Amino acid sequence: MTGFLSQLSSFVWGLPLIILLIGTGLFLTIRLKGIQFSGFREGLKVLRGVYDNPDDPGEISHFRALSTALSATIGTGNIIGVSVAVLAGGPGAVFWMWITACVGMATKFTSCTLAVHFRKIDQDGEAHGGPMHFIEIGMGSSYKWLAVCFAVFTALASFGIGNMFQINSMVSAVNTLLFKEVVEPGIALRLVVGVFTAAIVASVILGGIKRIAHVAGVLVPFMCAVYIGTGIVILVKNAHLVLPGLQLIFEQAFHAPESVSGGLLGGVIRSGVARGLFSNEAGLGSAPIAHGAARTKEPVREGLVAMLGPFIDTLMVCSITGLVVVCMKTYETVQVKGILTSVAFDQGLSGAGYIVSFSVILFAFTTLIGWSYYGDRAVDYLFGKSYVPVYKWIYVGFVIIGALNPLEDVINLCDALNGLMAIPNLIALIVLAPLVADLTRKYMIRVKSSGK
Repeated sequence: MTGFLSQLSSFVWGLPLIILLIGTGLFLTIRLKGIQFSGFREGLKVLRGVYDNPDDPGEISHFRALSTALSATIGTGNIIGVSVAVLAGGPGAVFWMWITACVGMATKFTSCTLAVHFRKIDQDGEAHGGPMHFIEIGMGSSYKWLAVCFAVFTALASFGIGNMFQINSMVSAVNTLLFKEVVEPGIALRLVVGVFTAAIVASVILGGIKRIAHVAGVLVPFMCAVYIGTGIVILVKNAHLVLPGLQLIFEQAFHAPESVSGGLLGGVIRSGVARGLFSNEAGLGSAPIAHGAARTKEPVREGLVAMLGPFIDTLMVCSITGLVVVCMKTYETVQVKGILTSVAFDQGLSGAGYIVSFSVILFAFTTLIGWSYYGDRAVDYLFGKSYVPVYKWIYVGFVIIGALNPLEDVINLCDALNGLMAIPNLIALIVLAPLVADLTRKYMIRVKSSGK
């Protein structure tokens, strides 16, 4: 099984998908005239609640929609995933994570604008948005098969990227807190953490998007501040290592070390792009599901808020992880993916490893609850509302299953499902780009003329 999953991940994440992912982001950046730069300030304005109106359709505020999306994206991929990228592709992989995030901002803006524009609000006031809806409605009923493919991949991916990978990482974090030495978590510890976490996850996700958004709105800002703050302290304390670390990242981004796939540059790029998408989900199509529930009449406004996600997630959080790992050079001595970041932080600041472990636990938990919403919207689309409770209980069960699985298998499975999700979404974004460009142009004209 391990060999099969490794081959599947390598096949899905071949050169065609990397070109499609980065190429779509570049295309949208050009088509939308650099919206990630020109619309950045407006996005911050919307996020602050300047345009909030309780009478607008939707279920949650702009801030809580972003928090929910970030709860699912700011996960262990930002801590363990970056370490995986550096171990597999060398320091240069961090650069390609940055590139993925920059172009990914335009990708996420486009997808989340479409999610609100084509969403459905049912008679109970419940929002139904995301790629499956804008593919079917925006591209036409003849492309419903593509929408169904996306929904199927999303439902399946929720058990991998959003569930098993996260709980597995939580087990490793708890194990590190209890045992300083590098030891494999025992079956008893795995089971206890799995059952306990499953119970808490159930108490949150059974309350629907409003409860999920409320919890995310509290935890996400707190955990980001603690983790980023700790990383900054380490980098300031070791300021003399920052410039050489940055130099190494840029040098190896274009000159792969011999240890990476025989020195092939493709190994560096693949590692950075795959982990970049894993960390910020730009192009994946999952975040639009959460942003589709935002309370607003203006699709473009939610797109502007959504594009802040990759900036916060990758250009801030992942950069902190990458810089600390590269500057401390722990990737040269520690080969255990689950503890590399913790060791790097501890080396840079005594005791900081514990903060990393606590961060992993919080990050993983918020990702668990955030991805449950993505999965239940996919199941709702495929089978109807009556099947959503069944999905939620199965999802809770997989928390326990994931706690008992080896990390390597889960990472390969997550990578493969990520790629399969991205393909239908990226195709739709390219086809519907002219519509988003028109919506954006008209919105900016209204804002400029009215000031709101």
